[in-house]
Amino acid sequence: MKLNAALFDFDGVLADTEKLYDVFWNEMGERYHTGIPNFASHIKGTTIQGLIGKYFADRPEAEKEQIIAESNHFDWHMPMPPMPGSFEFVRMLKEHGVQIGLVTSSDDKKLAHAFHELPVMEGLFDTIVSANRITKGKPNPMCYRLAAQDLGRKPEECLVFEDSFAGIQAGNDAGMRVIALSTTNPAEALQGKAYRVIPNLEGRTFEDYLAWQA
Repeated sequence: MKLNAALFDFDGVLADTEKLYDVFWNEMGERYHTGIPNFASHIKGTTIQGLIGKYFADRPEAEKEQIIAESNHFDWHMPMPPMPGSFEFVRMLKEHGVQIGLVTSSDDKKLAHAFHELPVMEGLFDTIVSANRITKGKPNPMCYRLAAQDLGRKPEECLVFEDSFAGIQAGNDAGMRVIALSTTNPAEALQGKAYRVIPNLEGRTFEDYLAWQA
């Protein structure tokens, strides 16, 4: 199998932001009385609209708007520390002629903030699929299929890097090979759900990428 394109999730794969999201959304879950313990763990990889539709559909419109406003403010101002080795790995793949896609549940305004906070992102991506471009968020495979279409690649030519269960399912259901990073969920919980499970991208080489094509 020839994997000509590598598609990367953002939070938990390229940026070390999941711990920040856990604190924020667990507090939101309590404050808005969801009754769901560890609320953050249930919503990873979903868009804000998908989250509202699933967990707050019965709330008054004003409350929904308030939740969205608080989420947006957090997204658009949060720190964006890079995940160890992530951008070095992406750049190395690009230098070897691999097409690179960013596939995220984040919206365009958050991505603008990310590009400002992480200048290393500039020029890395051959396509970007954000929440603004899709009507169905992860675990629906729409986002990954759209990225493959953008790059002119068949699904089987794409390798996906994901950390959330929803994202892993989206990549699998798109017909792509998935490498799961245990940055958000324990490695043992990811086993059997992806082609390979790795701790993160730190120290990974082009030889690793070639081995994942076997």
